[in-house]
Amino acid sequence: MNIAIAPELHETLPDFKAGIIQYDHITVSDSPQMLKGRLRLFQEQLFFDLSDKKVTDYPAIREWRSVFKALGADPNRYRPSAEALYRRIAKQNYLDPIHSAVDMNTFLSLQYGIPLGLYDADKIQGNVLLTTGTAADTYEGLNNRPNTLAGIPITKDQAGAFGSPFVDSKRTAVTEETVRALHVFYLQPSMDSRQALQLLNAAGGMFTQIHGGEFEVQLAEA
Repeated sequence: MNIAIAPELHETLPDFKAGIIQYDHITVSDSPQMLKGRLRLFQEQLFFDLSDKKVTDYPAIREWRSVFKALGADPNRYRPSAEALYRRIAKQNYLDPIHSAVDMNTFLSLQYGIPLGLYDADKIQGNVLLTTGTAADTYEGLNNRPNTLAGIPITKDQAGAFGSPFVDSKRTAVTEETVRALHVFYLQPSMDSRQALQLLNAAGGMFTQIHGGEFEVQLAEA
């Protein structure tokens, strides 16, 4: 599977980059108690941190809001997914476990403060392109609503858009039947390549520690 960033996205955001991890031979199941406990504890710690600061005080969240603005989307209406998670936790509305892959994806997004997308690779058709969404880019999201993705970075295949740092589609959702997955890290544009690769290798190691299998890391950038 080839993954690339469209030139027009780099024209607006020259430093835009995405971290890619491809997993093979993984086993998705109910989350182990260790992951459930870490996810709950992290949310509780974040809730107390947010009692003393605003969500927008976090540099990664602030930077992703600026990405949405640069591409023409209103971040107060279309919140980057990591920001939406932080705002939910600030209200002490903690996330319940779903399954090991989703829970690990949530934990990593909270830890790094950036949007992440986890997709079933066997549901992706052909190569993958990260580009800027238009009014024609729509899908039914995991929020159970139709979503129009104009002015938002999107991840698309031959069948159309299936992911974004706003909300992901149901079409490529990971389930307990998933054995190959594509993990997209919508990185801070300001992060340098060395830091990005360290982050991706650490995240891939954590993911496969729970799910088994193998992983391969790629950094998509200009």
